[in-house]
Amino acid sequence: MQEDSTHFGFEQVNPQEKTRRVGEVFSSVASRYDLMNDLMSLGIHRLWKRYAVHVAQIKPGAHVLDVAGGTGDMSAHFHRAVGEEGLVIVSDINNAMLSEGRDRSLDRGVNTGMQYVQANAEFLPFKRNIFDCVCIAFGLRNVTDKDAALRSMFENIKYGGCVVILEFSKVVLPVLKQLYETYSFQLIPRLGELIANDKDSYRYLVESISMHPDQDTLKNMMETAGFSCVEYYNLSGGIVAVHKGYKL
Repeated sequence: MQEDSTHFGFEQVNPQEKTRRVGEVFSSVASRYDLMNDLMSLGIHRLWKRYAVHVAQIKPGAHVLDVAGGTGDMSAHFHRAVGEEGLVIVSDINNAMLSEGRDRSLDRGVNTGMQYVQANAEFLPFKRNIFDCVCIAFGLRNVTDKDAALRSMFENIKYGGCVVILEFSKVVLPVLKQLYETYSFQLIPRLGELIANDKDSYRYLVESISMHPDQDTLKNMMETAGFSCVEYYNLSGGIVAVHKGYKL
């Protein structure tokens, strides 16, 4: 059951309010989202995403669901991995982000093997047990009911399939922690103002990172949702982590 209140950054709001405001954030930043990712991470986000796809161990012909797929970075990697016989479905609750991703895929010449579905991660509208892998990259922290999203993803995975979650996490290196927090709270909103003309949205994104469950908490949440053999890999000192679990 969904709680009466949840957090939107550091604010406490009701769940419907969070869903609405998160939608406004991503509608605002969609056209500059990839550029801002490059600037904020100095391009390292591309390596994080490649590593997450490597962890997924996708085989040619596989069916993959990219939840909160946004502008399509992850789905492009998965599309190459599954090959001509496979299928990648990109889902996102936000139409502006989904449209941006579809346009970018067409610009790359991808016309087959990719489908786009506007959907809420908490209630994925697919048949049960049909995907070899479900991935969500930098999207789980924006979901209003994370437990519901994990359960929904679990239902859609085939037995023997896996979920891969790439998300900002808790820095595990003390020396890096203070530097990272200063950079996040002081510089990222300013970049958002200069590049995307939207300081408030990027302040929310930084706050949402701070409020996201740490590595072990998310691992426990995945196990509660039904996933087995859950493990995680810290990247860049824990700035992000890749979690993987199986449906057995």
